[in-house]
Amino acid sequence: MLEGMVERPDTDREGPMRSSDAASAVSKADAWFMREIVPLEGSLMQFLQHNWRNAAEIPDLRQEIYIRVYEAAVKRLPEKPKQFLFATARNLLIDRVRQALVIPIDAAADLEAMEIAGDQPGPEQVVIARDELRRLQAALEQLQPRWRQAITLGRIEGLSRREIASRMGVTEGTAAQYLSWGICALVEILHRDSSNTGGKA
Repeated sequence: MLEGMVERPDTDREGPMRSSDAASAVSKADAWFMREIVPLEGSLMQFLQHNWRNAAEIPDLRQEIYIRVYEAAVKRLPEKPKQFLFATARNLLIDRVRQALVIPIDAAADLEAMEIAGDQPGPEQVVIARDELRRLQAALEQLQPRWRQAITLGRIEGLSRREIASRMGVTEGTAAQYLSWGICALVEILHRDSSNTGGKA
């Protein structure tokens, strides 16, 4: 039923008895997915279109969300499907932004050198890159100080969670919370600013 929409787990890896159990779980997940998740596709697409600037990536994002939701449902059916779907979507967007933040913000200093390099990019590319960095810096300035410090240490200076905790004088768990909260807030600020400027960088 869900072929082509999400990838089913292989139910033949664990032997006859477990294969039967897995097949039952997949059948229940199929029915649950069609009943609870598919009707929410319109709302999900609206959420993605509102919160993700690159429209070309939205179909792939939707597919990844469906896969994550379906695989979780095979293990255990979520009690609140709608909340689970949108929490999964939000987490995926945060993951994508987190991946983008591995580029050091202090690379802005390198943009001046890029302009005089022999194989320099075109002026428009330099302006776009500098503008993106400025937007990121401006968004960081709007964060609570501890969240901003955690992101700066982890995503810009490249410190481990343990090193961040040590530098900030907190536990690793608290450092992880600061990172998570900070990135969530950063996502909201960047997308809000994007919406206010009509989707332009």
